[in-house]
Amino acid sequence: MKKCDYKLFICIIILAFFGCIMIYSSSYIWAEYKFNNAYKYFFNQFVFFILGIIGMYIVSKIDYKFYKNKSNLIIGICFLLLVLVLIPGIGVVRNGSRSWFGVFGFGIQPSEAAKIGLVIFVAKYLSNNYSLMYDIKKGVFPIIFIIGIFFLLIMLEPDFGTAMVITMALIAMIFISKVKLSFFVRIGIVGILGIVGLIIIAPYRMARIVSFLNPWSDPLGSGFQIIQSLYAIGPGGLFGMGFGNSIQKHFYLPEPQTDFIFSIISEELGFLGVIIVSMFFIFIFYRCIRISMNTKDLFGKYLSFGLSFMIIFQTILNLCVVIGLVPVTGYARNWEKIV
Repeated sequence: MKKCDYKLFICIIILAFFGCIMIYSSSYIWAEYKFNNAYKYFFNQFVFFILGIIGMYIVSKIDYKFYKNKSNLIIGICFLLLVLVLIPGIGVVRNGSRSWFGVFGFGIQPSEAAKIGLVIFVAKYLSNNYSLMYDIKKGVFPIIFIIGIFFLLIMLEPDFGTAMVITMALIAMIFISKVKLSFFVRIGIVGILGIVGLIIIAPYRMARIVSFLNPWSDPLGSGFQIIQSLYAIGPGGLFGMGFGNSIQKHFYLPEPQTDFIFSIISEELGFLGVIIVSMFFIFIFYRCIRISMNTKDLFGKYLSFGLSFMIIFQTILNLCVVIGLVPVTGYARNWEKIV
């Protein structure tokens, strides 16, 4: 590594450590109740925080062109894992999705590996076939076909949210290539029709749409989570209720330490805290885009852009879900039986 973007590195470390602190704040009530250990979730996250720093250092010593050379192997392993996780007895069902491997008490999602593997593979394809991307049949359709296969595998779990994040990131990578704009208009129409079809054939997705339009139509079922999330965000005000003073984490808001941690941040730190966290993510995306623009070879440009776009798109999607701008993904639980 000849040069490190220390501003980006410091920003990531601060944001990741802040995440550990907020996981403790949002989870110690649940952790004490379920495990008799208020630090359970915080400790797990902090271990991965340290492992992440070590992993960053190791990966920084690897020439990124190594991934280009091994992209076929990487995508092949990802494909195999996505097939294996669908087999009963191998894949573990959590919250209605068979998308996990249980390894020594930890849950591992092959779809997370597929995120990186697909970005690497598509970056290689686009860099090797840059001159062909103006030709829809010869340049675009082959990679769209491969993306479609992985989309189908992830949807069989089913995991609509992850499938959408991956697809949008890969489409964004194709968008910045030489592909004609008219192609994206057509594929956008097809995509909308496909999403409508996926919603219609899955009753729980339709329930999510109904609860998105009117959460109070099923306040103890599909609308419960977003209602409790808004109850957390509302009282936060400008400066919040103070660190550790959230009310909704006291067995009201489901998954306060994972998917809906932003609600707890808003409740405890207020609008000011939300703005600061958002600015960190914007800065990360800005630095990543600068890296992409300053990279000399096409593979490096596509790789850095694809990874950074995936991070920022997933962040925006999560924030939109939490504040009720888009429907909650996943199965709707009947919380009446719990509360």
